[in-house]
Amino acid sequence: MSAAVRFQDVYRIYDAPGRASVALQGLTLEVAPGELVVVLGPSGAGKSTLLRIAAGLDRPTAGVAEVLGVEPARLRARTAAAFRARELGVLDQHYARSLSPDLTCRATIGLRLDLQGATRYERELRVDELLERVGLADRGGDLPGSLSGGEQQRVAVARAFVTRPQLLLADEPTGNLDGTTGKQVMDLLFELARADGTTLILITHDMALAGRCDRILRIADGLLVGDERLPAALAAQ
Repeated sequence: MSAAVRFQDVYRIYDAPGRASVALQGLTLEVAPGELVVVLGPSGAGKSTLLRIAAGLDRPTAGVAEVLGVEPARLRARTAAAFRARELGVLDQHYARSLSPDLTCRATIGLRLDLQGATRYERELRVDELLERVGLADRGGDLPGSLSGGEQQRVAVARAFVTRPQLLLADEPTGNLDGTTGKQVMDLLFELARADGTTLILITHDMALAGRCDRILRIADGLLVGDERLPAALAAQ
C-alpha cells in the first residue's frame, strides 16, 4: 500500500537578511494510510514547516514531498487549493480564525460541502451527524462568538472532518485550551479519525496525547531523529 505522506530528502530554506534559515534539511519519513502519528520536537525543529508542505501551503526547496500520491508543489495554485479542500483537513490552535463570525455553526461546518456541490440533503445529514458527535446538536443555529473556546474548537474539529478527509493535519489544536477542555477536544479528534479511517499527523508537546497515537516521530534541526511505534492496545486508549 502506498504511503499517505512521503517525504524524501526534503529541504526547506528561507531567505533572510544576511543569512539563510534552514527549516528542514533532508527530512525523510513515511506515514501509512490510517495511521495516527504525533510529531514531537523543540521549537524551531521544523514541525510546522512539515505540516505546511504536506498541506501544499509551502514548497520544498529540494526533495520530494508526496501527499496521497500527489506532489502538491507541482500543482497550480487553484488545483492545489481544490486538492486541499477535497482531500485534507487542517486544524490548529487558532480555531477562531477558521470560523466566520457571520455564519452559524451549522453553516460553517457545511460550507466546504456546499463548495463541492453536495446536495442539501447530503449536507444536512453530515452536519447533523457531526454536531451530534461533537456534543453541539443544540447549538447549530448559534454564531461562533456565543460559544466558549472549547465549543468553538469542537466546531472547528467538525468542520475539518465534514468532507471525510483522507488526511488531517493538526498543529497544536489544544494549545489555547485548558487541560480538561483540551482533553475533550482530543478525545473527539481521535474518535473521529479512527471512525473515518483518517490519517492523522498531530503536532503537540503533550506526551499524554503522544501516547494515544500509533507512532511518535521526533524531529530536531529539520531531521527525523526518532521513530517509535506504539503497541496497538496503548494507542487505542
